Amino acid sequence: MSRRGSVQRKVPCLFVTEVKEEPSAKRERQPFKVLATETITAKAIEADIYSAVPTEKVDGTCCYVTTYKGQPYLWARLDRKPNKQAEKKFKRFLYSLEDCKEFVWNIEEDFKPVPDTWIPAKDIEFSNGSPLPDENGHMPGWVPVEKNSKQYCWHSSVVNYEAEVALVLKHHADPGLLEISPVPLSEILEQTLELIGTNINANPYGLGSKKQPLHLLVPHGAFEIKNPPPLKQNDILSWFEGCSEGKVEGIVWHCNDGCLIKLHRHHLGLCWPLAETYLNSQPVVISFNRAKYDCDFEPKSLFHHFSNLDGQRFDRLKDIKFDA
Repeated sequence: MSRRGSVQRKVPCLFVTEVKEEPSAKRERQPFKVLATETITAKAIEADIYSAVPTEKVDGTCCYVTTYKGQPYLWARLDRKPNKQAEKKFKRFLYSLEDCKEFVWNIEEDFKPVPDTWIPAKDIEFSNGSPLPDENGHMPGWVPVEKNSKQYCWHSSVVNYEAEVALVLKHHADPGLLEISPVPLSEILEQTLELIGTNINANPYGLGSKKQPLHLLVPHGAFEIKNPPPLKQNDILSWFEGCSEGKVEGIVWHCNDGCLIKLHRHHLGLCWPLAETYLNSQPVVISFNRAKYDCDFEPKSLFHHFSNLDGQRFDRLKDIKFDA
């Protein structure tokens, strides 16, 4: 398949990073950690980071909207990874520190199979018609999320292909207010988004419950940071630790040339998740006019539950509850 999906292959860090060994007590979990230095990377300077738009890095799983079966579809992130034998070989190569030569992959034999519907990410490199793995040995890509998919059930819960809409969290027109509403998939075509919720990444935003799972899509770049810190490590560290707007997983800068640059709290040795997050400090309103849609939403679906909450306002995202 010749189609190519959007998304930058790997978003580089704002600062040059260095690998440090963890103290022996923590080594069983993670033998090392990647920490930022005070030096801004050449990539960030080249992308004119000083005029970039800083946005909240939302903690979820990446998704993509593009056409499938002639209509807009949600696609889940699926990286094609090497099989065990090839991965061992690749790790031996990395640990040998042989920078003088490049690792040679056998594309046909070294990688686990993926569904026929899989498409590679947009910026992935090709050789002789085959996608090439990145520096981590992975091929970033996407698979379409089918209705009632078991493997991607939480992805499936936020889209309705009959009505051709997705449940999206974004800013409301009123400042300081969030909004959850159905958005036509055609309006977010060729965009990447983050799926957040009860069963994603240990649910850092406290959405829903085991009995009533709640998931939402957040367009990348949706939450611009109003009062960003200067681009110096100490200033960013103080911002993360000292203000409510800094209670986020990280920052993603959207540069004028389309490049993305990121900084995670972990890069500065800070913890995540937090007991209270900035996303959960803002009120949210539900905007869902059921009369606009010809189809009937299934009684147990998120679309049905949210349509019953139309016009209701909650102090925080984690306060949203559906009637039993």
